[in-house]
Amino acid sequence: MAESAAEADLPHLGQMLGLLRIHIKRGINLAVRDVRSSDPYVVVRMGKQKLKTRVIEKDVNPEWNEELTLSVLDPKLPVTLTVFDHDTFTPDDRMGDADFSIIPFLEALRMQISGLPDGTIITRVQPSRQNCLAEESCIVFNKGKITQDMALRLRHVERGELEIQLQWIELPGAK
Repeated sequence: MAESAAEADLPHLGQMLGLLRIHIKRGINLAVRDVRSSDPYVVVRMGKQKLKTRVIEKDVNPEWNEELTLSVLDPKLPVTLTVFDHDTFTPDDRMGDADFSIIPFLEALRMQISGLPDGTIITRVQPSRQNCLAEESCIVFNKGKITQDMALRLRHVERGELEIQLQWIELPGAK
């Protein structure tokens, strides 16, 4: 059976570590790029993969509540989030970016923890010059899954933060 063009672009299961689900919750106090507001959306990149949220019109505190899923091949690659202001007649304006490493999250997954009480904190990641965290980020065991909530401070812009949550999706046959 021949592969479709889309399937040819997908990594084969043996190369993939698993899937990273990124829940883009909301933006906080984003920069104004139109007259009084902005029409923000988020582009998520990891390696050659690129996904984006829908545009939310006229809102500097948008609530996307969208889940985007990346295939993880190389855990050393950072995940980059870039916020843009959608414009109809001109190129979209950049409203800042943030990146983060998934290595602390993957290290928590490798511990193979199970049966802990909901809300148990496995590890904490502190804000530093090397990351875009606005505050401490906890990797937590909840309902049989490990998740990580992050508040990311946007760089290259006067203000703004993104709130996201990471969750891992195991794939049978992945590394």
